[in-house]
Amino acid sequence: MAGVGVKLNRIFEKRSIAADLIGFTYSIIITIAPVLLVIGTILLMGVVLGFNEVDYLTRELFSCTILYTFVFGLLTVAPFNAVLFKYTQDAIYEERFQDILPCFYLGLAMNIAFSCLLGIPFCLWEHFAGRVEVFYVFCGFCSYISMVLVFYSLVYLSVCKDYERTSLLFLVGMAAAFLLCLFLNVRQGWELTRSMLLSLTVGFFLIAAMEFAAVKRYFVKNSNRYKPVLGYFKKWWKLVVTNFFYIFGLYIHNFVFWTHEERAIIADSFIYNQPYDMASCIAMFTNISATIIFITNIEMHFYEKYRNYSEAVIGGKKADIENARNRMFRQLSTELMNLVRIQFIISVVIYLFCVVFLPGLGFGGSVLRIYPCLAAGYFILFLMYAAILFMYYFNDLTGAVMTAVSFFAATLIGSIFAMSLTEIWYGIGLVIGSLVGWSVAYARLRWIEKNLDTHVFCNGRILKRGIGPKPSGLVYRRDCPKIE
Repeated sequence: MAGVGVKLNRIFEKRSIAADLIGFTYSIIITIAPVLLVIGTILLMGVVLGFNEVDYLTRELFSCTILYTFVFGLLTVAPFNAVLFKYTQDAIYEERFQDILPCFYLGLAMNIAFSCLLGIPFCLWEHFAGRVEVFYVFCGFCSYISMVLVFYSLVYLSVCKDYERTSLLFLVGMAAAFLLCLFLNVRQGWELTRSMLLSLTVGFFLIAAMEFAAVKRYFVKNSNRYKPVLGYFKKWWKLVVTNFFYIFGLYIHNFVFWTHEERAIIADSFIYNQPYDMASCIAMFTNISATIIFITNIEMHFYEKYRNYSEAVIGGKKADIENARNRMFRQLSTELMNLVRIQFIISVVIYLFCVVFLPGLGFGGSVLRIYPCLAAGYFILFLMYAAILFMYYFNDLTGAVMTAVSFFAATLIGSIFAMSLTEIWYGIGLVIGSLVGWSVAYARLRWIEKNLDTHVFCNGRILKRGIGPKPSGLVYRRDCPKIE
């Protein structure tokens, strides 16, 4: 993210309204633009082609297919991508560019194999038990695989800091999907949900293909060294655990309420809880601006202090190291408090907007009663994730694992308890889980602050571990005969 911070500093240093708008727009482009493009395309298809006029069961089947594609696509790639991202970063830092393609190909095979292991049994059940036509099942499966490939390839483009190209690829893919949907529905007379599903599948696959081409353009040589990549999963297993439990924790409260008596089942395959899932979606987007704030503020200001501390560690005096460390943690505290204040104001404004305008759009009743508690939970959740990212800065993977696991466990237990409460408290499980995770993360950051010197200077190894005879501890023998 260092390159992002430098570019944003260049934009915001002009200190004008235009510069602020440009910087904010750039932050959106490099953070949430792909998500907004996908959601915007789906909404545009529905509005232009009359999605609300489709019968209820067909509409819900399509919505569940897209929901499962995104949720389980993200769950599939999350454990692998963390380690593969780390390997790619190290290879670039060590200028081993020829080792990146083996990592890319191996990760590609692992993700496809794992996604097929999960997706094929579900699709077979969807067809034979749910009586869903083969075409629809096949399109849904291809959409899931394509989304896995999209999520996976994003790792390598983000390492190359090619954020603008990433957003452009999503724009091209979603534009192609929209035009194809218009052609199939209007000109060919296809049923709307079939047209939308096939078009989105083609769009996702097109994005994945263009991402693949971009990666191949950046990294040409191939060393065919695959074994070191597998070794990284053993060495950095804490990254796998952290990412898995964090992503799983994002959705575990939804999965718990999928067992609630208010759940619905479509085609004997797709389980969902429409009021709770819709409230979760709105609550998540209420707080998604925290990502933009993190990029625009923390990456600009904190990274400079972190870099100064790193330079002091490498060649500075003890006093310089202590001063740089103190300034770094003061900046960390400042940015976290700024994130809390700004995001709180934004969340309150969006909440009031939702309360006033959403009932007119058909989102009322249970959705608005569930929404406030979930919005508070996601607010704390994004703060917790910011703390996890700071732990990554200090290479504190143990703290990251503790945070993610505690967040997942507390959210699971809290959500099970919340099912026995009234609607307004359904989201209390996420609130409890996020509070527990944030408390663990904050305590760990304070521990790092107090023990940073030990953490930095005493955790490394001069000699590599290995199997064999122990080297002699003898340094010098006084009775050793002189060599003339």
